[in-house]
Amino acid sequence: MSVDLQAQLRAALADVGDAALCVAYSGGADSTALLHALAQLPEARARGLRALHVDHCLQAQSHAWAGHCQAFCATLGVPLSVIVVRVQLGRGDGLEAAARDARYAAMATELHLGECLVLAQHRDDQAETVLLKLLRGAGPEGLGGMRPLRAFGPGRLWRPLLACSRAALRDYARAARLPTIEDPSNDDTQLARNFLRHQVMPRLLQQWPHAVDAIVHSAVLNRRAADALQARWLPELERLRDPANDSLDAAGWLALDPALRHPLLDHWLHAAGLRAPTTAQRQQIERQCHAQPGRVPCIRWRHTELRIWKGRLWAMPPQEAPPADWTIAWQGQEVTLPGGGSFGLQPPGARLPAPVTLRLRQGGERLKPMGAPYTRDVRDLFQQDEVPPWQRHTCPLVYDAGELLAVADRWASARGTALFAAAGARPSWRPCPAPARPSPIDSAPAVR
Repeated sequence: MSVDLQAQLRAALADVGDAALCVAYSGGADSTALLHALAQLPEARARGLRALHVDHCLQAQSHAWAGHCQAFCATLGVPLSVIVVRVQLGRGDGLEAAARDARYAAMATELHLGECLVLAQHRDDQAETVLLKLLRGAGPEGLGGMRPLRAFGPGRLWRPLLACSRAALRDYARAARLPTIEDPSNDDTQLARNFLRHQVMPRLLQQWPHAVDAIVHSAVLNRRAADALQARWLPELERLRDPANDSLDAAGWLALDPALRHPLLDHWLHAAGLRAPTTAQRQQIERQCHAQPGRVPCIRWRHTELRIWKGRLWAMPPQEAPPADWTIAWQGQEVTLPGGGSFGLQPPGARLPAPVTLRLRQGGERLKPMGAPYTRDVRDLFQQDEVPPWQRHTCPLVYDAGELLAVADRWASARGTALFAAAGARPSWRPCPAPARPSPIDSAPAVR
């Protein structure tokens, strides 16, 4: 059995070229078998084989588990990094999803450029994933299950054991007498995957002994169908997407067949590090594409907001309203703005002759831009220049002695223009940045 697993991994190494290998190691039987088998292969060690362990701090024993993992890696001569994370609960996520997000975000940060994060997810995990996706109403992409290899952080995520059964991995661990950890949360059937594993799958296999084979075969067929559809919607994405601002043409997107429209939207969101919508949220987006001109519909779901403005779809992480009374003394230094974005002078290091005040919009502001014949409402300037509405409430306004001198780097009065010229600099506003989160992980199971 040990020879079989090592032979499978040796053959699978060809799929990732010369990439360095980093095993996601929880101390459970599956990841222990994977790490041990790879450690027996000189060609894996030659790639700088190492391991990562994530301590979620959700169990009283979690620190002891980290010590167990360090001791086992020491016996193998494999370097181990332990990452401590704090799982953010109470944001509408379940425990499984919140822990998964924290774990994968941490591992993406620790992964080296071009390195493969190697996961122990196997054939039985794949079957569970497909069933969970089916229960959530997924299409061909979701029902295709977990991909063996995909981009992840600065490197790639690799699942070389998707053709291997759970039983084979457990047999390997027993035969090699490997020390493993039993996480009691794996028996908590209030968690969706555990309920499926302990309550549903045994009964399915009683009635249909080849259920796992059939589900995995169906996943292969769905993956082929999803790939065939991708060959059609990917060119449409390039046609509909504006690379300057990463927005999508709403009418063009809505005109696509749903079989193309839905995976295109999901891919666009995932590429920005955002979540795909549920069926109900997707239907709401489609309805809001017909909203009256002048409205800016916003559809929100977990970690994501999608707005429809100027006939285009715009997606971003949730935007929090900044405090309206925010002010700061400013002389040109780079400032992080409430709600996102930054403001400073270019070139860096340039300074105004004396400090002025930065504040955010409160409504009713007026400015006479340099060279303009009359004073304008800042609101009208924003509309005329098509500044996205969600950026306007974090736009910095430059004041001196109660007089509005400039609106970010868009407009400045004659006095404001002279002030910047005296510093030999120009203002620079980078509005509402949307840092990408780690890509969603296909509802993959925990590393075990």
